[in-house]
Amino acid sequence: MTKSSEPYLRDLDFRGVVEGITYLDKKSQPLCHFFGGIPYALPPLGSFRWSKPRPLPSCYRYGTRANPGRYTEKCSLCPQPEFNDDLKDELWNEDCLQSNIWIPTGDPPKGGWPVLLWIHGGFLQFGSPNEEDLRAMLSETDCKALVVCPAYRLNIFGFLASPELLEASSDYSANVGFWDQRLALEWTWQNISYFGGNPSNITIGGYSAGSHSVFHQLAYDLNLPDSKSIVRRALMLSNGPGLQPKPLADAQPQFTELLSALQIPLSLSATEKLAQLRALSPKTLIQATQRLKHHQFRAVTDNTFIQPDLLASLDNGVFAHRMRHRNIHLITGECADEHHVYGTWRPPANNYASLLRRLQADYPPEACTALLQYYFPGRKLPPGYRSWQHAFGRLYADIQIHHLHRGMLAGLARHGAGHLVHRYRIEWRAQSCDARWPRAWGVTHGTDMKIWFWGAGDALSGAEKRVVRDAFHAHLARFLRGEDVQWGTEHGLQVRTLGADGTVRIEEDGERMAEGVRVWEVVRRAGEKGVERSAKL
Repeated sequence: MTKSSEPYLRDLDFRGVVEGITYLDKKSQPLCHFFGGIPYALPPLGSFRWSKPRPLPSCYRYGTRANPGRYTEKCSLCPQPEFNDDLKDELWNEDCLQSNIWIPTGDPPKGGWPVLLWIHGGFLQFGSPNEEDLRAMLSETDCKALVVCPAYRLNIFGFLASPELLEASSDYSANVGFWDQRLALEWTWQNISYFGGNPSNITIGGYSAGSHSVFHQLAYDLNLPDSKSIVRRALMLSNGPGLQPKPLADAQPQFTELLSALQIPLSLSATEKLAQLRALSPKTLIQATQRLKHHQFRAVTDNTFIQPDLLASLDNGVFAHRMRHRNIHLITGECADEHHVYGTWRPPANNYASLLRRLQADYPPEACTALLQYYFPGRKLPPGYRSWQHAFGRLYADIQIHHLHRGMLAGLARHGAGHLVHRYRIEWRAQSCDARWPRAWGVTHGTDMKIWFWGAGDALSGAEKRVVRDAFHAHLARFLRGEDVQWGTEHGLQVRTLGADGTVRIEEDGERMAEGVRVWEVVRRAGEKGVERSAKL
């Protein structure tokens, strides 16, 4: 009987000795090495719920020669709803600040393997790095990189925001999910050489909400002095900047609604409210969020991790200048039919008012009103929209991906950073997608992970491998190594498109770019009004 894996020991110098696994093929030949659930921070439990993640102490050891730390499983699962809102709380563990680490076999190149810090998606509400399967990519392709996949706090655990908590409690922080990601990046920079990685060659990448996270991590990194910068390249796949997150003050209605749902008296002090929230079980908290009007917990503009001029910095050239200064290259793009999946995440009822309420669960109210006025003048569905639910999917995908992604790229190109951008569009899907996504959904959100992760756990046919390699994967390998990428485009607004027939074409974006810039302007103006209103508050 053939084995699928065998133990793999690694000496991490002063961090100790760890045991992972080496995955094997059917002939017992090694495919890659894997460590699961490596802690990058102390547990965010009890009084540390909603605190910034705490770095591991300098004396922290993962194991000894006599008793190696055993990391053969996977990361713990942050408490979260399933996509269908089921609660599988028996799988949850708030002690989730851990990473899965994938390592190619063989000797690393001089300096170490290129490093990819990969952030999983899930609307910032659910998801896990445990879904990634990199065995085929690391064993069959030239894309030999050490991949770090961190878990981070999600939904209410990662993005509970309250101005009164911030003012009253020094041990509370907003946007702790993003702080988790940042600490995972810093841990990688400090420790990845012990696993064979090159800390001076780190690409940060992600898909969907992971891509949205990459934008915010890149923005944060670009705001730091050069001496503290870690990111060398970025992959933003099927998501982008989105809207300027709502000001912290605008999160108060959601916080008040949460307290009422949990029957926590509003008359209590902020310290007492926080103590009661920290004493509740994860299941109680998640169940309460599902009953809220404002049921999505997302990042806020806190003036610390997220600055109030985030989108403005793309318009005025500051973002582009910093990317040019550090020579940060970016691969970014979209699938042709993103909206089919986006429209399934807690869709509204079939009317205008319900659509507005649904969008307000995610976005600042001024932006929601301005977007609906732009898309649906007279509060009527224009031709091409079957229902308000269909409209929600299209609009949600436009904001998270298609249009604001283009507004960002237009700003980068306008201010001289277009040569750093490698754009793509995907209109092709592998046969294995049929098991998860209806064929009628076309090349919808997530289908292209079969490209980027070489089947992502499913087998590609020989013909599909040739398409994937020639269209993108060989270029991805060079990108991660830091080599020149022959993308084929002549400027940053052109697109490398993989057509439905498996052939590549280089094209201008035309009307799609023009419409994206128009929507960007609608959002930008609405954001300015929102900042002004919050300042008056």
